[in-house]
Amino acid sequence: MSPTVRMPTSFPDLIAKKRDGKELLDEEIQEFVKGVTSGSMSEPQIGAMLMAIYCKGLKEREVATLTLEMKNSGETLHWPNEWTDVLVDKHSTGGVGDKVSLVLAPALATFGVKVPMISGRGLAHTGGTLDKLEAISGFKVSLSQKEMVKILAQVGCFIAGQTSDICPADRKTYSIRDVTATVDQIGLITASIVSKKAAENIKALVLDVKTGSGAFLKNETEAAKLAQSMLSCCHRLGIKASALLTDMDDPIGNMVGNALEVIEVIRCLQCQGPADLLNLTISLGGQLLHAGGFSDSVEEASKKLRQSIENKEALSKFCAMLKCQGVDATLADNLCDPDLDPTALLPQAKSTTCFQCHQNGYIQRIDAMDIAVAVHMLGAGRNLPGEPINWAVGIELLHKPGDQVLKGQNWIKVYHDQPLSDKIEIKIKKSLEISQTPVQPKKTRVLRVFT
Repeated sequence: MSPTVRMPTSFPDLIAKKRDGKELLDEEIQEFVKGVTSGSMSEPQIGAMLMAIYCKGLKEREVATLTLEMKNSGETLHWPNEWTDVLVDKHSTGGVGDKVSLVLAPALATFGVKVPMISGRGLAHTGGTLDKLEAISGFKVSLSQKEMVKILAQVGCFIAGQTSDICPADRKTYSIRDVTATVDQIGLITASIVSKKAAENIKALVLDVKTGSGAFLKNETEAAKLAQSMLSCCHRLGIKASALLTDMDDPIGNMVGNALEVIEVIRCLQCQGPADLLNLTISLGGQLLHAGGFSDSVEEASKKLRQSIENKEALSKFCAMLKCQGVDATLADNLCDPDLDPTALLPQAKSTTCFQCHQNGYIQRIDAMDIAVAVHMLGAGRNLPGEPINWAVGIELLHKPGDQVLKGQNWIKVYHDQPLSDKIEIKIKKSLEISQTPVQPKKTRVLRVFT
């Protein structure tokens, strides 16, 4: 419950109260968010409040209230009443080669649940789900509410961008957090992420919280705190949720780069993809379906999800989603045809260059952040919102940690349009670590599960 203390009457009073480490009333948080949204609170005042929160923290109740008010600061998505109990989604804190959403959404749709997946674009080293999909000619990421309902009715899933009307308070505070060194505060991160998911009016959510070299939170302890914070917030808001702490030390799958990752998604849906991508998708989906009450156990849900990929039902859903979101029917069919190579139907780089192992041994590590930075420098990422990107460029891992390799053997292929710079070559070479003793391949990327 909110502490029963007289509510301060001005924004400076609110800032001072939090600066002094006191809990804010629900009404005070509401006034703060209203001030952000209406413009009555100045940017210096918003920045001061964010810094006070950064230094003094937020209690679970304060986080939940802030999340709810951010959700209510704009429009929310609305669905037919009969869908109330079957709306689900997934969120990832961002990684390298993270294409899980493109496999998971259609696989979930085969269960009869509805997946209104609102995703984002890439910025800095993190690739964006929307950028990957836009590598497919004609794919439409901007959908109206009417179009969303129609696609969910026909297919069961869509992947689209956030509209400007959803959570405007979050958009404003995030832009200020970015320039005031207050981005990495657990409560603020929680409110930012969960408010946008809550605005989808979903019943169940699975959170993929990444840790390691290529993750936003590299420290496992801090990542676990974020997972628990988001889980608590979801529960307070009435969203059934589970959170998985997952390893992001090396890239997910073999491909990093927009069109390349689409190719890998299609191969995965055709049962020809890398095991780590498939297994992570199944782990997340199994937890989500169990948390939402759609399956008696995680194991049962996981088994059915795997079957939906093996029998190509998920592939059919993916193909149908492409068509409903603007992709030419013939192109969509050809992309998903197991007898055709999707490579020729997507943007292709002008050149490829392979790098060789510098010694015999076993691959100890392929650093995810080094690979991400190299792919970004190739042109696959952006430094500022709205910048154009190159869909064709990227990297393909020819070997994974645990593999035995020989000196001079190719271990990575780079897809590029321009000659490789010294900086890119250094990053790629630096990413590879070879051990003289055998290295055990990772059995799973899942480090911990929170429910």
